[in-house]
Amino acid sequence: MYIMTQSTQSEWIERFARFGYAAKGFVYGLVGILALQTALNRGGQTTDQKGVLYEIVEQPFGQALLSFVTIGLIGYAMWRFLQAFMDTDNKGTDLKGLIERFGFGMSAVIYSGFAFTAMKILTGNGESSGEQSDQSAQHWTARFLSQPFGQWLVGLAGAVVIGLGFYYFYKAFTGKFRKELKIRQMTPNEEKWVMVAGRVGLSARGIIFTMIGWFLMQAAYQSDANEAQAIPGTLEALLRQPYGSLLLGVVAVGLVIYGLYMGVHARYRRIHPPQADPKQLLNLGK
Repeated sequence: MYIMTQSTQSEWIERFARFGYAAKGFVYGLVGILALQTALNRGGQTTDQKGVLYEIVEQPFGQALLSFVTIGLIGYAMWRFLQAFMDTDNKGTDLKGLIERFGFGMSAVIYSGFAFTAMKILTGNGESSGEQSDQSAQHWTARFLSQPFGQWLVGLAGAVVIGLGFYYFYKAFTGKFRKELKIRQMTPNEEKWVMVAGRVGLSARGIIFTMIGWFLMQAAYQSDANEAQAIPGTLEALLRQPYGSLLLGVVAVGLVIYGLYMGVHARYRRIHPPQADPKQLLNLGK
């Protein structure tokens, strides 16, 4: 009976995790669609995951849709916590493994924040419009800059974010993300399109993170927190460049494709829920 209970628990963890990937993909897809509309001069806006939550609730059946998204974000955060603290992906305890698990933990904290924001919106306790992520980034950058060695800390943070952007490029061009998916369950044609979506989507994320890191390093170099930007400001910066509409449109399409790629994760991601030690199950029955 205990083994059956554990099996049922594992199934529910996997379902929540997959629902979480689907919710993440939906949110990123909307970020990309809104940015693409801006690039095409058809309304839209440059926003991020948090800003999209406010957009969702304003749509027809927005409350119901946001409720589903909130459950998904909670599921995704929960799964990231398990990946970080229970090492469900067997990353190990060497330096590389600990860095990856730390990244899972940070992702869990970030998406827990998004889920909390969504719950506030649903309960009517959220602001009429979300706090701009760029303002939040500048606020925290200013706080760090005011500390001893603050410029070095912000510069280091920028270097880490740029490193993360390069890591996404590395995953995209090497195809390392194949290991995360159940490729053998796909048809050859599905595998082909999944590889394209993974490369394009991860590259778009790489561009965003590299630019965010660069803005942080500029803030550190100039000791000016106003230089720091989050996703909305980064997309706006693309739009201000020569051929900005084209650049923003390309990255926006990449974000939409990344959202679809997360949908692939919802279906084909290798997910190994933590299993209880059989000895512990026997002890529970005593």
